[in-house]
Amino acid sequence: MIVQPPKRNLTVKSVNAYPEACSYNPRGTVRCAGLRLFRNQLARDFGCLLDVDFDVDEWKCQPMVLRSGSRSHVPDFLVAGKRETWLLDASESPPGSWVEAAALEKGFRFAWKGGQEIGAGHRLRNAKDLLRYANWHCPLGDRVRLLAALDEQGSMTVAECLPAFAEVQPIAGLSSLVLHRFVEIDLDEAPIGPETQVRRFRG
Repeated sequence: MIVQPPKRNLTVKSVNAYPEACSYNPRGTVRCAGLRLFRNQLARDFGCLLDVDFDVDEWKCQPMVLRSGSRSHVPDFLVAGKRETWLLDASESPPGSWVEAAALEKGFRFAWKGGQEIGAGHRLRNAKDLLRYANWHCPLGDRVRLLAALDEQGSMTVAECLPAFAEVQPIAGLSSLVLHRFVEIDLDEAPIGPETQVRRFRG
């Protein structure tokens, strides 16, 4: 198992509103705190984007129930970022405006992301490809070899990086280093390929 990076403590308890929705692919995560509970594939897809967002420290699924009178709603995510923590929904249509007000009463900003925005461009596909290797660990020797080469070269293509991996499957090792922020690649420009540039993570 990959050793998870230090996580901010999200103290609210998950509300298991969708216990059957835990098997959407990919199953691996790197910054999810607690149970991985997704109401549908769209929510799972957005969780993939959270895992590769440099501004996100960690995220939690279905964290609480928001209420207003007789109405109730379980947001998909509680997201701890660099500057603030907020509630997020991923759905084809936004919830009622009362949800934002209910979130503010609990001290959180609320945002909604639709399917078109979540699936736009290459980022989601690239995130899913990387997260196939979420449970892999890159050994120290391979990591040091690649980081030393990047320090010398500045940047290298994916193809040029692969010979640095002697102890683990090369793509699995490289994916692990991207997911755990030792190195970075451009997830938006094109699908990950042999010519994709790899650099030291700059934060």
